[in-house]
Amino acid sequence: MDTTAINHQHEKTENSLFGFWVYLMTDLIMFAALFAAYAVLHNNTFGGPASGQLFNLPFVLAETVILLTSSFSCGLAYLVMQRGEVKKVLSWFTVTFLLGLSFLFMELTEFRRLYASGSGPQHSAFLTSYFTLVGAHGLHIAAGLLWMAVMLLVVRKRGLAPKTNSQLARLALFWHFLDLVWIFIFTIVYLMGVL
Repeated sequence: MDTTAINHQHEKTENSLFGFWVYLMTDLIMFAALFAAYAVLHNNTFGGPASGQLFNLPFVLAETVILLTSSFSCGLAYLVMQRGEVKKVLSWFTVTFLLGLSFLFMELTEFRRLYASGSGPQHSAFLTSYFTLVGAHGLHIAAGLLWMAVMLLVVRKRGLAPKTNSQLARLALFWHFLDLVWIFIFTIVYLMGVL
């Protein structure tokens, strides 16, 4: 490959990464708006239960540990990707996928429990803002899991190449972003809501 082609590929990768950062910033603005709505509406319970009566802190703490562990395994996957170790990349991203799937299952279990107790989003402004904020995060987790499953297939079939590595780097960035958002959800929605 000549230097012109290499420079073009490098520029293309740089532009793609910049575009992904722009996407993450728009997502950050969306989550900031959802947090603001939650902050305004969290006391509007319409005579129903408040956060302290609804949330099971040990359950949510377990969710948090699972998601943060998935961030750690995702970081390890990125490190072994940089060394070109295909089998370890597949292993660590599989661990990340399974942890993320466990987190999503727990989140859906919590939603189902709240619905079963009559505390769905239609009950109060507080619950609407809660389900919207946490549900938006859950949808992002589901999208990240789908992306991860596709990338596992790509790496298994084609191995590691500059384009694949760039895609895996963006996936890792996205996953860490979701973990960061969850830390704020855990702190503002659950921890401050229960304590």
